[in-house]
Amino acid sequence: VQLVESGGGEVQVGGSLTLSCAASTSMFGFISMGWYRQAPGGQRELVASITAGGVTNYRDFVKGRFTISRSNAANTVTLQMNNLQPEDTAVYYCNAPKHTFYTAAGSRYWGQGTQVTVSS
Repeated sequence: VQLVESGGGEVQVGGSLTLSCAASTSMFGFISMGWYRQAPGGQRELVASITAGGVTNYRDFVKGRFTISRSNAANTVTLQMNNLQPEDTAVYYCNAPKHTFYTAAGSRYWGQGTQVTVSS
């Protein structure tokens, strides 16, 4: 598997960014996908997820500001982020919340992530 995140950058408070994740797995259309983030010094946390059928779920702290979507035809998952706040600053990753992709070494696979920085 490969998960390639893109679209991060630096924005001011209240700004918007759209993150994209391209997934190279034949399982994509059958599994839930999610966006995670890891702030400096913090743990990685799931912020939004979407089932194969398009049902979405959000953490309270992003509800109303972030929108997750997917294209099963293109094997992509997108996170539209609006009204960004300094606490949204983190590295953002996509992955499958209910499925584990493994590396050759046996650990859970993660892509390189994409940095989002929100400045005030």
